[in-house]
Amino acid sequence: TPPRVTPARVLLVVGVLILVGVLVVAGWAAWLFVGTNLTAKGPRQDALKQAESAVAHRPGKAESEAELPPPTAGEPTWILEIPKLHLRTAIVAGTTPDDLRRGVGWYPMTNLPGEVGNMAVAGHHTTDGKPFARLQHLKLGDEIIVETSLARYAYAVRVAPNDLTVHSRDSWILQPFPGHDAPPQQAWLTLTTDQDLIPTDDRSVTFAVLTKEEQR
Repeated sequence: TPPRVTPARVLLVVGVLILVGVLVVAGWAAWLFVGTNLTAKGPRQDALKQAESAVAHRPGKAESEAELPPPTAGEPTWILEIPKLHLRTAIVAGTTPDDLRRGVGWYPMTNLPGEVGNMAVAGHHTTDGKPFARLQHLKLGDEIIVETSLARYAYAVRVAPNDLTVHSRDSWILQPFPGHDAPPQQAWLTLTTDQDLIPTDDRSVTFAVLTKEEQR
């Protein structure tokens, strides 16, 4: 005869299933919040070195009078600094998972550093090196710097990340004049990052405007 199903057996099976579920979730969380950050450390350091080498290139006279050339996809080309957050990281041309694992990623459809229009970059908040882990500490007027081989551009925060949350599909934040159809009159910088601790469709957004440009 088949074994008799008793309440004790049912509770045992339920308990085992719950334990397995807890272990799976714990393993997923450990990889997400610890593993991805540890494995991203080396690629982030390498990308920053590449970006520093690219920025250190001193253009000749003819080059310095030209506009900044578009970067090669996937290449660490510029540097992002946020003094208040003690952040210095490579800006990689692209927003693929691999790009975002090595630094912050530049949206290729947006403007170049210093251009009139909107330069937008994305970075992770809790995973893959979490370059934007402390982005919520930015306030109005805080300085954000983008460094290229031609110039060092200083932007001032105009909309702080704690003041604006959008859906991941809200593309208006990437417009040349964010949220407006009118032609842009100044250079904007947009930073986007995950809003929540675990992956969701909510994004925190920072808007900044160019206040100073120092030629190299």
